[in-house]
Amino acid sequence: MSDAPAAKNDDVMKKLVALCKNRGFVFQSSEIYGGLKSAYDYGPLGAELKRNLMAEWWRDMVTTRENVVGIDASIIMRPEVWRASGHAAGFADPLVDCQVSKERFRADKAPRPAAPGPLPITCPDKGVAKTYAEIIEKNFAVALERDGNVLNGLKAISATEFGFFPKGADAPAKTWPWRGYVSPLIGSPFLTAEKQFNLMFRTALGAVDPMQEVAEITARLTAQGDLVEAVKAHFGKTAESGALAKALESGERAKILRAVAEQVTGASMVYLRPETAQAMFVQFKNVMNSMSLKPPFGIAQMGKSFRNEVTVEHFIFRSCEFEQMEMEFFCEPGTQGGWMDYWKEQRMAWWRRFANHPEKFKFRPHEKDELAHYADQCFDVEYEYPWGWGELEGIASRTDHDLHAHQDASGENLEYVDQEKADPKSGKKPWKYLPYVIEPAAGATRAVLCFLLDAYHEEERTTAAGEKEVRTLLKLHPRLAPIKCAVLPLIKKDGMPEKAREIVAALLRAGVNAKYDEKHSIGKRYAKHDEIGTPWCLTIDPDTLKDGTVTLRDRDTTQQVRIKADEAVREIRERLDRC
Repeated sequence: MSDAPAAKNDDVMKKLVALCKNRGFVFQSSEIYGGLKSAYDYGPLGAELKRNLMAEWWRDMVTTRENVVGIDASIIMRPEVWRASGHAAGFADPLVDCQVSKERFRADKAPRPAAPGPLPITCPDKGVAKTYAEIIEKNFAVALERDGNVLNGLKAISATEFGFFPKGADAPAKTWPWRGYVSPLIGSPFLTAEKQFNLMFRTALGAVDPMQEVAEITARLTAQGDLVEAVKAHFGKTAESGALAKALESGERAKILRAVAEQVTGASMVYLRPETAQAMFVQFKNVMNSMSLKPPFGIAQMGKSFRNEVTVEHFIFRSCEFEQMEMEFFCEPGTQGGWMDYWKEQRMAWWRRFANHPEKFKFRPHEKDELAHYADQCFDVEYEYPWGWGELEGIASRTDHDLHAHQDASGENLEYVDQEKADPKSGKKPWKYLPYVIEPAAGATRAVLCFLLDAYHEEERTTAAGEKEVRTLLKLHPRLAPIKCAVLPLIKKDGMPEKAREIVAALLRAGVNAKYDEKHSIGKRYAKHDEIGTPWCLTIDPDTLKDGTVTLRDRDTTQQVRIKADEAVREIRERLDRC
């Protein structure tokens, strides 16, 4: 037996997608109606594989640790949560990204410096200033002058143009179009175009459909001659501020009607969560107090998330509905570097533990120009997919950004009070602080695809008739395999089925997912279970009824040994425990 010639990357994906459908791992959602783009259903084996994988994550991250607890939060939360986190801002307002710091902000809330006049970029510290100066020089081909944490040399020429003025120069060496505002965080005029983002799925909370009210109000307003005056008359003082006022000021009919719809539906509008993380920040204080925890400790959660921004591709790698496995680890400010190193090691070890090819996993550090403005470190765990390296998990040092945002937005004090330690600034007890956060955030659905690809294997072998054939198998780690053991009567008579079902029942009572299988020849049954990743098969034959032994076959080696039938459960259980 030998490995078959390596298939092309595209062939591997095609073969795996076909296997997933034919063997009950993954189906296209709504397939009999033509399918739904980016949506997939997990079949009997896929559901078991995903459940096993997530259970292993939970066991490693929660149940085997004293300082990590789990929650299971609602998919629907109050809209204020997503406004505080920054996810919801793009539904009614255009958003802009700073091309230097990667900050995303609302264009209508951005600072507007006087023109003409200087445009200094003010950074948090000298180190960040050096980094941002390098980014600007690399991306925009100008070398700004560094003065401590401030970058000088940019000036607003007019309300629509800014330029780079070398030290002492009266004329710009280079100019760019300008919309008259800069980023709130550092004052950068290097910005992306304004975009109307639609990151989250929206729905209405309540039994009454708000779209009926939208239709009725829109019909009344549009029946009148002057839409602007009609809206002002209908909404009164509400039309004097906010998104509705801005739409009326623009005079654009489409913007006004959208703002009307937003105003009418706003009271009942909620979102499907785009990530599981925010509930852990919102419930930080409740969890800490109810469980008598003190930093360092973690809160973990698994569950579904929904993102409407995703470009769907590569089967289940990227889809609009997916499952996450996330943990927020809260620690003292200043200790985050050590904890980042710890969680990096822990998480990489977990991925490699279940892999046949651990060399296909690596860390990719985020470059300074791609870090979020609040993060001080971030690493991606990447896997070498057939199309190239792709992200499996992000491990980010998020400082106190999230707790700070929710504390400011909610008015709730989320500080931890350490009675035993003195405040580093005042030197007096107690020390009140917002914990810093290390966030290992993994994709469960991506992990399913990763381990299916890692397990997919083809071997060329010679049959008893001397013919060459290719054996396809999934070398899934036994703890991940959907079925741990198949029990196969050699023939469907002479008491063999009854004995096989007796062993299956014993395995199930012991917590081992076992399946009885009597269809087709024994060779075809072996091939089927190789292909779906079943690690072991127990075969009941005439000798079983004579001497009480069964054949135990190993998936990867195809080796067979005889063991006592009454020791089969213990043998399989011990093999699983050794994995």
